[in-house]
Amino acid sequence: MSTFPQRVRVAILGATGYTALEAIKILLRHPHAEIVAVTSRQEGHTPISAVHPSLVSRLDLPLEDLGPEEVGTRADCVFGCLPHAASAEILPQVLAAGAKVVDFSADYRLDDPDTYREWYGHEHPDPARLGTTVYGLPELFRSQLADATLVANPGCYSTSAILPLAPLVKSGLVETDDIIVDSKSGVSGAGRQPKLMTHFPECNESLSAYNVGRHRHTPEIEQVIARHAGTRPAVIFTPQLAPMDRGILSTIYVKPRKTVAEADVMNLLREAYAGERFVRIVDHLPGTKDTVDTNFCDITARVVRGRILLISCLDNLVKGAAGAAVQNFNILFGLPEHAGLA
Repeated sequence: MSTFPQRVRVAILGATGYTALEAIKILLRHPHAEIVAVTSRQEGHTPISAVHPSLVSRLDLPLEDLGPEEVGTRADCVFGCLPHAASAEILPQVLAAGAKVVDFSADYRLDDPDTYREWYGHEHPDPARLGTTVYGLPELFRSQLADATLVANPGCYSTSAILPLAPLVKSGLVETDDIIVDSKSGVSGAGRQPKLMTHFPECNESLSAYNVGRHRHTPEIEQVIARHAGTRPAVIFTPQLAPMDRGILSTIYVKPRKTVAEADVMNLLREAYAGERFVRIVDHLPGTKDTVDTNFCDITARVVRGRILLISCLDNLVKGAAGAAVQNFNILFGLPEHAGLA
């Protein structure tokens, strides 16, 4: 007889965005999850399906402006889909009310308040939890997740860079002072709030770089890679906006410390992720359509003129956000890690 609970009660804080919608869609097919609350301060007491019409007849809960204590008592687990700073103002009270939390924002991803201040431009509202919150990348930190009450869900770009890099860095195969990450993302990665750069006439049939040298996923990538390298790496990260709804393709350039064959790099990646359901090491050059609407990250490697090129792709809304959150949720509650996920 199964020992899994019939239902784990889940609340979604800030339920009007793209990642929240993706989380809701996954949870609706999850055999052990029940969505009991969806919140918004802007939309009033309207059904969630009025904001996300794809949820008509699937989820018609009203959007509520609930206090953190009420959210924390109504739900066993809270998915925090709020902007940075707003999350860390509210989530301590949710945790105090007894709920576990998977936070989609960047508020608990970094290890120290100084780095947070440097990249986010203000003081952290809950600095005591920085450096002690588990980073929610199960393939690398699964053992720390089982007993966690707060999980920092990774950034989408960060996942696409860290997963291919970590095994090579951990093995000592590559130099860590010269890592170049070139990433293209679909427009949904910029969120649902209207912006000029994501306005259709601006982004359609155009590819453009943005936040060069100052994207906030840079310190996140460096920090997690440092845990495997022992020293802080130097990463040049260039994000680019691609004219597609969803998906990330990252091309990563690293220097090996010794001559290495392409087959050896592929074998290293295969050994690192043997048994990992959601990381696929592939021989072909992957594309974003290979992973759309799934929780997979596809990775391959090439050796070109003395450099190793790592290529990875994932769906920024699934493995890059909501799918990873559900993976973390499953581990937190002792459920099958793949439950609800494709």
